[in-house]
Amino acid sequence: MLRYAASIFLGAFLLFQVQPLIARYILPWFGGTPAVWTTCMLFFQLLLLLGYLYAHLVISRLKPRAQAIVHSLVLVASIATIVLMAVAWGTPIVPTAAWKPQTSDLPVLRILMLLGVAVGLPYLVLSTTSPLLQAWFSRTQAGASPYRLYTLSNAGSLLALLTYPVLVEPHLALRAQAGMWSWAFVAYALMAIYCAAVLWRLNPSPDPKPEESEASPADAAPPTTWLKVLWIALPAGASTLLLATTNQLSQDIAVVPFLWILPLGLYLLSFILCFDNEKWYSRRAYMIAMTVALPVMAYVMLKGIEFPIVAQAGVYAAVLFICCMVCHGELVALKPSPKYLTSFYLAISIGGALGGLFVGIVAPLIFNSYWELQIALVFCAAVGIGVLLYHKQPWAPLSKPLGAVFGLAAVVILAAPVYNDRDTTVLPGSRSRNFYGILQVEEFSKGDAAKARYVLRHGRIWHGWQFLNPARRRLATSYYGTNSGVGLAIACHPRRLSPNPADRSLRIGIVGLGTGTLATYGRPGDYLRFYEINPAVPKLSDPGAFFTYLGDCRGKVDIAMGDARISLERELAQHDPQRFDVLALDAFSSDSIPIHLLTLECMKIYLAHMRDSDGIIAVHISNRCLDLRPVVYKLAEALNLSAALISAPGVTDVSYHSDWVLLSRDPAELAYPDIAAATTKPTDLPKVGVWTDDYHNLFQIIKWRQ
Repeated sequence: MLRYAASIFLGAFLLFQVQPLIARYILPWFGGTPAVWTTCMLFFQLLLLLGYLYAHLVISRLKPRAQAIVHSLVLVASIATIVLMAVAWGTPIVPTAAWKPQTSDLPVLRILMLLGVAVGLPYLVLSTTSPLLQAWFSRTQAGASPYRLYTLSNAGSLLALLTYPVLVEPHLALRAQAGMWSWAFVAYALMAIYCAAVLWRLNPSPDPKPEESEASPADAAPPTTWLKVLWIALPAGASTLLLATTNQLSQDIAVVPFLWILPLGLYLLSFILCFDNEKWYSRRAYMIAMTVALPVMAYVMLKGIEFPIVAQAGVYAAVLFICCMVCHGELVALKPSPKYLTSFYLAISIGGALGGLFVGIVAPLIFNSYWELQIALVFCAAVGIGVLLYHKQPWAPLSKPLGAVFGLAAVVILAAPVYNDRDTTVLPGSRSRNFYGILQVEEFSKGDAAKARYVLRHGRIWHGWQFLNPARRRLATSYYGTNSGVGLAIACHPRRLSPNPADRSLRIGIVGLGTGTLATYGRPGDYLRFYEINPAVPKLSDPGAFFTYLGDCRGKVDIAMGDARISLERELAQHDPQRFDVLALDAFSSDSIPIHLLTLECMKIYLAHMRDSDGIIAVHISNRCLDLRPVVYKLAEALNLSAALISAPGVTDVSYHSDWVLLSRDPAELAYPDIAAATTKPTDLPKVGVWTDDYHNLFQIIKWRQ
């Protein structure tokens, strides 16, 4: 028993420890978007499906000794793969920088291929552990139920997720994490080989059948087609809800391991409780809980952006757990005799993979908005109604009112996106959805010649606007007014103020295109270089499209497509520093920020692209969820830069209130009278460490009160 328990526990631990590790490693390579984690989860679910299929075929087609030999060879091959990666990359499972994508095309395919090379075979081997070793246990331990080992497997998975953000991520560099994980994998593989050797030595009688044990009677009825459908549908619904909730949390707050781990941990906890003992799932209690949870979720969705983000995250987490308990509790109630154990687990993995395929690939192709969460919640409501109809006793009087609540909540949940957009006029042809999110252009104040404007919205956040009136369309609007930090940085740069008109041209870099508003600051002779990762964004500024800032710019404009950091690194590697006078970092106003663009290593890259010591890096930190002031000031301290916080009030009808931090090697540049007069001394700064590629802590800067 001990050898099976230890192997299953360690295998499950490693299976889920590598997920946030490798996802966090490649996250900056693909723009730090929430879809990176969703795509990684799709890969893991597909590999889990292949692992369960492998286990099912090995158990059902091979004799015990053949099973031991085949799986031992696969384990040896996985160890060899780890060794080869260590030789080729220096550290196993984490590719070198040579594997970074050169373009932003086909990101989903690139992520799947990259993960396949980095962790494909080891992850596949780990995914076979639970069903394969449970089957071996059932074969060799007559009368013992293997389902408790599944609970142990999920416990190992949950421990891996809980320890990663608390113990592993804060204290170990990514390559150190990869090295330790690889050594632990080798230990696991040797333990699994030992289990295979024991099976080979036992050499049970010819054609032994697990169904001959007391726990698996030979006359156990085969599962019906309808039962198999439920084995797939219930975990598919839970998987879809998991990924859709994770996507929502990542977009609303940030793309960081903790916000991946929280929902995944709750999902696994529901598995642990339901498979450990059926008493943990009380059908009546969870039906009542879901009756409360779904209407609360409907209310939160109706409130939309007005609902506090922290409370919203709590509601999402609670609803996810309750609905997963219902799906998994009903799944366990349908579990078969151990005779059909591998078929059962294979069906569960198929359901999980279908959920991943729906959220990761199908939904972005068929929807131009986010509907996955609504669909998953409606599915859970349908499960609740089905349970109420099928299990009427001993609570028949409650069935109809509870079912009515489920139905009403489902209708409201589906209607919430339409309700939230009730006052919005989305321009035809402007809405698009891709790997990097949802964009749409909305028209406001239509019919008012002075105030009519087009607004760009990415998800729930406005990313600038432009007036339609020709007399006002060149105005610097939203966060980029003339009194904003970036406006002052450009206007007060020494070159712009040069007495010699021939020397007044500037080289301006902008990370994040948006509506292209900053192009309005371009003068003849200026060069403006935008860095943009989303291929849908530049199309909104094409001739005849929606925004004309780029076309109206009096300077020369270039757009470098791809992740800004990778593009800037490549330019340095090609000995092509851009020699910027002003570099505006405008990628942090969304709820979900690309953390890899705000680290010490990345700030050094920015500095390497500045022309002179009087160059200014303008960091846009207006953010409703995160207080980025201490992060930028800590980076300034670490790099011996002067810093000035510019909190500019909004100008009626033209601009928002905006927060920018200006950084410069030359203190005199930020002492210029106009900048000095607008500078605000930061107060009540949370204490933070220097953010690096290996360390960042969002909890320290969350705006808990909004």
